[in-house]
Amino acid sequence: MKAKHLSLSALLMMAVPVASMAADRVVHLPIEQALAEGQKSGKLDGSVKFYFAGTQPSGKLNVLKENAEVSRKTNAFGKKDPVTCAWVLQSVLISLQDQAKAAGANAVVGIVSNYDNVEYSDSQTYECHVGFLMSGVQLKGNLAKVE
Repeated sequence: MKAKHLSLSALLMMAVPVASMAADRVVHLPIEQALAEGQKSGKLDGSVKFYFAGTQPSGKLNVLKENAEVSRKTNAFGKKDPVTCAWVLQSVLISLQDQAKAAGANAVVGIVSNYDNVEYSDSQTYECHVGFLMSGVQLKGNLAKVE
């Protein structure tokens, strides 16, 4: 019994460095697909519009709060990158939607990826960090009222 525990302990000790050395990959994925899935499911209700960097709403823009920021992570173990990244992007957008509603805004403008305070700006793709166990997305943008 003692030999069994020692063997198991040794095996776990060897596996820990491998798991901890798993690379944190940066992937850039299309915004539109994840956004459409969130709207189709009803999680994003359409009351708040999202404008990623490089796109602007038409109409008068009144910024109510600058640099609203949200960071989320989700379980990525054994799952494909596009699936976990889309899930966590939707979670971030839901949080931005809730912040916008609370501030009386109907749009989030100038949205950029801001993982570890390093900005990535693209109107078509977002940045997702994928590790051995977790996927993460961090966005920031301005909460605004568009008239």
